[in-house]
Amino acid sequence: MIEICSNCGNYEWDKEIIENKLRCPKCGAEWEFKSLPLLILTGCSGVGKTTTAIEIMRRKVDFVVLDADIFTGFINWDDEESCNKWVEIIANISKDIIQSGTLVLWTMAGCLDRFPKVYNSRYFSEIICLALVTDEDSLRQRMQEGRGITDENWIDSSCDYNRYFMEHTQVGDTKYELLDISMKSPKEVADDVINWVHGKVFV
Repeated sequence: MIEICSNCGNYEWDKEIIENKLRCPKCGAEWEFKSLPLLILTGCSGVGKTTTAIEIMRRKVDFVVLDADIFTGFINWDDEESCNKWVEIIANISKDIIQSGTLVLWTMAGCLDRFPKVYNSRYFSEIICLALVTDEDSLRQRMQEGRGITDENWIDSSCDYNRYFMEHTQVGDTKYELLDISMKSPKEVADDVINWVHGKVFV
């Protein structure tokens, strides 16, 4: 997405956003951009976000599916600013893809509360999240047998996060809906997520 003002050449990043228009704070020129929802498939580690994304990608869908883990190698999770930059990058890439009229669905577990605070969130009409949840026994089985995870601290942490999703409706100011995937196959979950996307947005 080109954010340089064609009228005065101002390339400063902090443009004013008025509905679906950018306004140059230097000369007042305005130009339109596409504003669509940002879609996020969330849930605790090991619940099946990536498995679901892979299954969705086997279908012919009219939205882009991306995994936020592609950036985790550059993130220092103990540094607040680093986490904020991670979310900003995700929002920035999404904003650019959306200019083609294509929706983006990200899979990601954490930092949902940071989306309303980053600069590029102003380009989305809304942020819509769906959290995958399952019963604790199924989650432990998925992590231990499906992924071969033996770290009990990791498993317990995921169970706690899964329980949080089930007992709440938002993380910070970011609200989410729930999809209980207990006893469902990856194909069934993918079908549910695709239907959820199309039920929220007419692509």
